[in-house]
Amino acid sequence: MNRKIKLIWDFRGPAAAKTAEHHEKHLKEYIAIEELDLNITGFQHINDVHSYAFMVTEESNMIVLRDALKPHRGEVYEEQ
Repeated sequence: MNRKIKLIWDFRGPAAAKTAEHHEKHLKEYIAIEELDLNITGFQHINDVHSYAFMVTEESNMIVLRDALKPHRGEVYEEQ
């Protein structure tokens, strides 16, 4: 079984929440344009000045997506 990796883009400041929500739209557009078999994206609000958008991919695809999209960080994704 291939691990899943959560690629994360952090946003900080008073507009972080709106920016993270908007960034998720761009991630979904990228997935559609590239015809990727990915279906987990989202955004998370940490506090008033920190939010992030994310995309989950198979570990085998992570390097290609990392190089193309330049996320700020990544972590192993554990399904809930």
